[in-house]
Amino acid sequence: MRQLVKTIVVFSVLAALFTTEQACAGFVGLPRALAPQMQRIAFGGPALAPFAHTRFCMQYPADCVAHHIIFRGGPIALTAERREELLEVNAQVNRSIIPEHNNEGLAGEAWLLSPKAGDCNDYAVTKRHELIARGWPSRVLLLAEVVTTWGEHHLVLVVRTREGDLVADSLYHDIKPWTRTPYQWVRIQSPEVPAFWSTLASV
Repeated sequence: MRQLVKTIVVFSVLAALFTTEQACAGFVGLPRALAPQMQRIAFGGPALAPFAHTRFCMQYPADCVAHHIIFRGGPIALTAERREELLEVNAQVNRSIIPEHNNEGLAGEAWLLSPKAGDCNDYAVTKRHELIARGWPSRVLLLAEVVTTWGEHHLVLVVRTREGDLVADSLYHDIKPWTRTPYQWVRIQSPEVPAFWSTLASV
């Protein structure tokens, strides 16, 4: 009888160890499996749109409606062609607009497409406009307001891809994952309704 009990105990311990190893293996693999989701921005609740964006939509209504809406549409695949287009548009817009700081605050803030000189807002809306003109769906091209490390509000373009959310920025020549930018994130445009904005759940 004692031998039988010992045998049962041994098998129970081995089974517990095996189960624990399986659980730990699944847990270790979990972060890798969730990597794409972790690299995407999580949307929070509704937020007021920047007043300048509301005025922008009145001036450029075609840029504030959804383009290429498809069933179950989501982030796009970043093919070699798409990657090249994104790099080209980012570099072209960064070169074509002469940096001009807005010293008048909100009163002097106007978001314009392809001005000769302008600030971060003009760069971001122009990049979005150019990519939509090349056939990119509006749901993956989102304007976002951030705060820089020196405390200035700044507008960037977020590009939603299956590999993660990327940032096209007037302050940098390269395209960066949103998690590798040095910003505090404030609010972002809605993928479904471009005139609406949202907070970020991770902020």
